[in-house]
Amino acid sequence: MRRPLRTRPMEITRIEGDSSTTHFVHTDVVNWVLLEQDGELTLIDGGYPGQAGQVVESIEQIGRRPEDIRGALLTHAHVDHLGGLAKLHSRYGFDVFMDPVEVDHALRHHLQQATPLDLAPLAVRPGLWTWLAKTLPLGVLSRSGLSAAAPFPEPLDLPGSPVPVASPGHTDGHSAYLVGDGRALVSGDALVSGHEVSAIAGPQCIPSPFQHDEPTARRSVERFTGLEADLLLAGHGPLYRGRVADAARRALAL
Repeated sequence: MRRPLRTRPMEITRIEGDSSTTHFVHTDVVNWVLLEQDGELTLIDGGYPGQAGQVVESIEQIGRRPEDIRGALLTHAHVDHLGGLAKLHSRYGFDVFMDPVEVDHALRHHLQQATPLDLAPLAVRPGLWTWLAKTLPLGVLSRSGLSAAAPFPEPLDLPGSPVPVASPGHTDGHSAYLVGDGRALVSGDALVSGHEVSAIAGPQCIPSPFQHDEPTARRSVERFTGLEADLLLAGHGPLYRGRVADAARRALAL
């Protein structure tokens, strides 16, 4: 698989659990997560289409192969989370699971994704142009979806034992995941720790133009205030060490 043009080197943080290892893969445009247990992997999200090769590289850096992916999870079906994952799914054939409401979105029966017109209010922010310069070569304008997608099976038996946490709003079927024996929340875009378009740093709700249903998205963040996790593995921004409940309260107060 062709290696993509990279914006900067990846940072992979290893988080040990009782029976599995969580690998948080951070890049300056989007993040993904690898759950490792007994030689098998769960991939959560997969970056832009142009980052498919970088996802493979991240798997190789932790000493595994793409063939070790037993299944993948999607937080939501935006291009920056689905794009690279879709390419790996096509090549390696693993199943991709998500909230039942998100399946049609992932199959592109409809699309809940910010348009250029939606982003117009952000045009005064220099960060928008930096972000576009980095993401246009990676496929930010792609409207492609998955060739096959499935709702969570019962039970959800994947390496790392991820537990879905419904968090609609950013998209109708957005889902976060508790991983690492409940110590960490993979929050997707429901709660982020930074974004190149944002004027602030730290835990926050993603900028309004990216939200499909902002009131519902905020209610999802309110529910995060009841979680015990103490690590936030967001879809955008660096690893956040601290109580997720406190991070959610901070985001809601902004």
